[in-house]
This record gives sequence, structure tokens and C-alpha cells, in this order.
Amino acid sequence: MAEIDPIAERREREEQERKNKSLKTIMWSLVGVAAVMAAALAYIWSTKSNLVNDLNAEKEELTQQMIALKGDYDSLSSEYDSINSQLDSSREEVNQLIERIQQTEATNRAKIRQYEKELGTLRSIMKNYIVQIDSLNTLNHKLTADAAAARKEAAESKAENADLKGQVENLSGKVATGSVIKSRGLSVAAYNSSDKVTDRSSRVVRLLASLSLVENDLAPKGPVRVYLRVKDPEGILLTNSNQTSFNFNGQSMVASASREVDYEGKEVDLSIYLNDIPSYQAGIYTVEAYTTKAFLGKTELLLR
Repeated sequence: MAEIDPIAERREREEQERKNKSLKTIMWSLVGVAAVMAAALAYIWSTKSNLVNDLNAEKEELTQQMIALKGDYDSLSSEYDSINSQLDSSREEVNQLIERIQQTEATNRAKIRQYEKELGTLRSIMKNYIVQIDSLNTLNHKLTADAAAARKEAAESKAENADLKGQVENLSGKVATGSVIKSRGLSVAAYNSSDKVTDRSSRVVRLLASLSLVENDLAPKGPVRVYLRVKDPEGILLTNSNQTSFNFNGQSMVASASREVDYEGKEVDLSIYLNDIPSYQAGIYTVEAYTTKAFLGKTELLLR
């Protein structure tokens, strides 16, 4: 039987111990790496979860702001048809924007930022409506007060001068049964290059004014030309190469556009286009209609 070499046996044990120690070192290193990776993954998941929560909260806040703006628009009212029509259009824009926000993922940052800008624009438009309605109401109150003052003055004059009463009654009768052609329903709309109504100033290519000459059996029969004067938000008259002039109350005036119709004492509907204006700016446009004998009316158009 061969003898076991003690030295070789010891070396073999030492070599095995070194291998075991090395394996333990590798094992603990792998355990450490796994722990670090797990912590990193947990941090990333937590961070992502917090970010998604923040984005959802931001989307919800934006939605609530839009709903509040919808309530503000719903509370606005006016006695003027042109403003009511514009309000209806803006209310529809608000409703559509709320639907788009609700259908968009909160993580779509580009869309959310776009909706925030549209919210700001709709808020600015609402402020313009409020200013416009307040201005018209103030004007209406002033006119009412002026009318009351005029009635009071007329009553005082009646007591002082019987002859003046006869003149006023005679004049009132002439006005009531006069031969001057009058109108109703003056309105104006802006159209884009696709011939669709728009309120965006950058897309407007033409304006269309519509009105009706009312029935008047005493008015002269035959051709009647209606003149349109359109002023931009700065009060500058819009004109093109087809501009014309007319006399009104002894004063020569320039018209932006005009149209002649055949008036036979019956009601006549007509429309007048204003074309070839290079550009339009945002703001309130004033539109006035005349014949050489009468001022037919005035309306306004808001472009944004």
C-alpha cells in the first residue's frame, strides 16, 4: 500500500480552501450587484410612478380649468344677435377642447401644452366678449338716459310752446309715414379661402354683409344703391380698387363696397361682399350701411 504524502495532502487542502474562498467572494459580489440593481429598479419605478401621478394631476387640473371656463361662457349673455352667434361658436370650441383633453394621455406632454395655450386663447376671447358686452350695455344705458332726458325736455317744451307741439307732431307723422327706405337685420360674417365662416383674422379673405330693405309703399320705386363702410379695429376704412364715393346729408363719403338692387316698395334681401383686402387683424370691425337718403344701420364683427 502506497504511503500518503503529508505535504501533498496539505497542499491539496490549501488549494481547495482557496477555491472555496474564491467562490464565496464571487457569490457575495453577485449578491451585492443584485441588491444594487434591485434598488435601482425600485427607484426608477418609484420615480416613474410619481411622474405619471404628477402628469395625471396636471391633466386633471387643466380639465377642471376648462370646465370652469365653460361655466363662465355659459353665464355670458347678450341682447345682440351678432355677439350671441360668436358666443355660441366659442362655447362649441370649449366643449370640443374638453373632449380632446379627456381623450389624451397625460404623458403626451406636447398635446397637453397645446391645450394649455388654447385655454389661454379662449380666456382672452372671453375677456373681449365681456368688454364688448359691457361697452354696448353702457351705450344702451346712455341712449336710454338720453331718450328720457329728451322726453322730459319735450314735455317741458310742450307746456311752454303749443306751436312747437304741433310741429313735433307733424314731424313725427312725416317720419312715421315718410318715403325714406329703411332696413333691418344688418349682419356681417367673415369667410376663409374655402368659403367657410371663420373668426380667425389670419384666415379671412372676404367679408359678407347682409340686410333687408323693408317694405314701404311711399318710398320711390326703382334702382337703389346700398353703400357699405367697414372700419378696422383702429378705425381705418377698408378699401380696395373698387371703392366708390357717395353723398350723404351733403357730405361726400367713401364706401368700402356697394350694390344696386331694384326696389319696388316690397322687402328686398341683399348681400354685399368686400373682397381684395390684403390682410385682417384681430379686434372689433365696425360695419355701417347707407343709401344716399338714409343711414341703414350699424353692426360689429369680432375677429381673433
